[in-house]
Amino acid sequence: MNENPPAPDDVAVALYYDGENAPRITAKGRGELAKRILAAAESNNIPLQDDPELAAILAQIPLGTEIPETLYRAIAEVIAFAYLLSGKLPPGYADAAADEKR
Repeated sequence: MNENPPAPDDVAVALYYDGENAPRITAKGRGELAKRILAAAESNNIPLQDDPELAAILAQIPLGTEIPETLYRAIAEVIAFAYLLSGKLPPGYADAAADEKR
């Protein structure tokens, strides 16, 4: 039995966010699988954020499951980071900004 837990930076988790529902865990893995998840993201120009502690927490959530409400703030920061890196705006953001100016 392996008594040493995997290093936190040995974990990768992928999220899917459609702009309407809570983000879902779509892939997760450790070791070689984590490297393949990261390589797939890079080859598809998907923004990556290096947060080993958050990845370790997210890795405990079953695949296909929405993230729990307790993680909304942390994941909102990840999503905002991804939008910033990709030069895009979240769905409805432009409409909300226009409404504020009125």
